[in-house]
Amino acid sequence: MRVRLYVGAGVSNIADQNPQKATFDKALTLLQSGDASAAETLCRDALNTYPEDANILCLSARALLHLQEFDEAEKQLNKVLALFPDFARPHEILGELLLAQEQPEKAVAAFSHAVHLGINSADIERKLGATLTILGRTDEAEAVLDKSRRRDPVSAAMAHAKECERKGNLDEAEKNYHQVLMQDPDSAEAFANIGAIAIAKQQYADAEIFLQRAVDRAPDFGRAWANLVIARMELEKYDAAISSAEHLARLDTRGMQSRLLLGNALAMSGRHQEALAEYEQIVAKNPAEPGALSGMAHMLKTIGRQDESIAAYKTCIHENPQHTEAWWGLANMKTYRFNPSETDAMLNLLETGNAKADPTSRWLTSTPEVNLCNALGMAFEGNDDYEKAFEYFERGNKKRRLDEPYDPLITEQLHDRIIDIFDSDFLDELSAVGDSNAEAIFIVGLPRTGSTLIEQILASHQDVEGTHELPELTRLAQSLPVTGSGRSRYPENVAALKTDAFKLLGEEYIERTRKYRSTAPRFTDKYLGNFMQVGLLQLILPNAKIINARRHPLDSCLGGFKQLFARGQSFSYDLDELGEYYLQYRRLMDHWDVVMPGKVLHVHYEQVVADLETQVRRILEHCGLPWDANCLRYYETGRDIRTASSEQVRQPIYQSSVNLWRHYEPWLGDLIDVLGPELLLLPAEDQPTRLRNKNIT
Repeated sequence: MRVRLYVGAGVSNIADQNPQKATFDKALTLLQSGDASAAETLCRDALNTYPEDANILCLSARALLHLQEFDEAEKQLNKVLALFPDFARPHEILGELLLAQEQPEKAVAAFSHAVHLGINSADIERKLGATLTILGRTDEAEAVLDKSRRRDPVSAAMAHAKECERKGNLDEAEKNYHQVLMQDPDSAEAFANIGAIAIAKQQYADAEIFLQRAVDRAPDFGRAWANLVIARMELEKYDAAISSAEHLARLDTRGMQSRLLLGNALAMSGRHQEALAEYEQIVAKNPAEPGALSGMAHMLKTIGRQDESIAAYKTCIHENPQHTEAWWGLANMKTYRFNPSETDAMLNLLETGNAKADPTSRWLTSTPEVNLCNALGMAFEGNDDYEKAFEYFERGNKKRRLDEPYDPLITEQLHDRIIDIFDSDFLDELSAVGDSNAEAIFIVGLPRTGSTLIEQILASHQDVEGTHELPELTRLAQSLPVTGSGRSRYPENVAALKTDAFKLLGEEYIERTRKYRSTAPRFTDKYLGNFMQVGLLQLILPNAKIINARRHPLDSCLGGFKQLFARGQSFSYDLDELGEYYLQYRRLMDHWDVVMPGKVLHVHYEQVVADLETQVRRILEHCGLPWDANCLRYYETGRDIRTASSEQVRQPIYQSSVNLWRHYEPWLGDLIDVLGPELLLLPAEDQPTRLRNKNIT
């Protein structure tokens, strides 16, 4: 005898409840984990035994809906509705199906009927309200949502939190979401919204925690997965970001943004060919998608397909003239020259204010105005109009500086502490405790100083692999345990480490970096900020080689000022701060020379340009590498290059970037004053006129 069992708003037609429930629970878990195909197969097999089970029929329909098999989903819903017309769940799923088929009017009818039948239908009312909003029936939507909120205190608290968020009061919204969690500790939406607010505040570690809790409770929560991908990319947890993006793509098989996030995660992790394939698939389905076109162009540039990269940027501009990332992408090639009509188009876009912050490939985080100003600076420089070029570089940097907090005092204090800890006594005492591995060659310094050229020269050697900028050493430093009553962090906590810890840290660095490498016996790590970690590096990997890329102080600072970085380098958007940072960098490098004489090889860009072979021999000798003539033909070496210098190092040595600062000297007065002590150490012919005149006076 069959028994109809009413559970809440639903009906289960069961002959033997436990096997059916076990099957249902297993299929539900599969669906929530993103494997809709396996869930549907399990439901289909179960329906051979239990053909009239309402819950399994509904779950089958939902799985088919995820798989976009709309006709089959409708068949399953029709079966359950014929058997149990008063069961609310199939009407709810029918509404979702109709919405997916872009039939919102019919979806409203289905959701309304489900609300009428449901005993506890607050969730269905929210779906109805959202659908009414899509149709522009905002008064009806608000009435439905208000009814849902009055019946459900948690929904009311959630609504208040969302209203605070809409008004831009993120702190108050976050407080209210926490209050929601006090009433409903398993609210995936509250966890997800707190995580989204943390991303807005650039608190990515907190964001990851809350978003992970959201998807743990609701494994098919697409928005939470999308934000989790972003948080993990910002934390440089690229493997985890890719895994999350792949899960999201399985959940959202139709959505372009989920595929775009996957492409972004692959791109940021260095899997450039796979990222390019993702972007190309998106463009094949949606030829005007700006984020995919920009991402595709970035990847083509990175792997050395310059002409195709330019074509992709121009396609993006043609399809989305207000999408400024593509303009910046062309400028960032450094070798592209804008024609007058392109410059006029950018000027018009900038002055009319029509540029939009469309979803980007996340290779750039700046505003449209900043993107255009940087591109215009490069355009005018290409035409030798340096006054106009500086005007736009400065305008864009002033705008970008507002979004890049930077405190020069913190930098100075950090360098003071590093110098205090890593003195000669401390380094001599622990000179032989690290791992003896000598595979790594570190290239340090400031941006735009010729470091990519040095890397390309080394990567052209038969025994060396160029692995780009690896954050592993900085991560190791940041992961060291805090110590003492004052909870000391880096660098003070280095002094508290046990002797055997240094060897373990060296081994860990080598092990962490293996994923970036293939079979070459040596590899480069071009994470420039490692100039602050040279002392730690000496303790954990004393046989590693270190090269410091140097350039004329004014060219070094000007190069940073002209470069719009995707993220970070917050000191580079103000000339005074740039000059002060340069002095701090030089102070620290001078310290390493005093406490570890000969440890660091200083390679001057100007000297490389003037006499390539001599400098290549110096570099190879310092690294303990035999002579390899391929290093002189570095521009023939095919490899992915992610930095702004990628196209420049794919051509032979050229002189045009040497003493570029002279063209901008009239507008560099403040920078020259800051760098005065450093500039006065240079030969008179390398000093700016401003200083030479002072000396004459």
